[in-house]
Amino acid sequence: QVQLVESGGGLVQAGGSLRLSCAASGTIFSINTMGWYRQAPGKQRELVATISSGGNTNYADSVKGRFTISRDNAKNTVYLQMNSLKPEDTAVYYCNAEVWGTSGWFDYWGQGTQVTVSS
Repeated sequence: QVQLVESGGGLVQAGGSLRLSCAASGTIFSINTMGWYRQAPGKQRELVATISSGGNTNYADSVKGRFTISRDNAKNTVYLQMNSLKPEDTAVYYCNAEVWGTSGWFDYWGQGTQVTVSS
């Protein structure tokens, strides 16, 4: 059984910063792409950023230049550094990972962490 556990969400003023972390645990042979998605009230879940096992990154246009995704493969952990936060960044942020475990390759999701940016 693989679990993704997120941490680091909270309440911050506009212009502030937060750092999210997501650690994968369980029987893990390999992790391919890891990423962050978010869902605001009344909206669909959307991609924020992804990072491949080799370190290639991809960002939504709305966060380019403000957010940075990184990962520590030795710790099976992905991070999201969020700077210059805006009220429109308010959402539940979900971690995602493509994991090779005992049952083969599966997409796993974390439980979500709330990020609230006040104006």
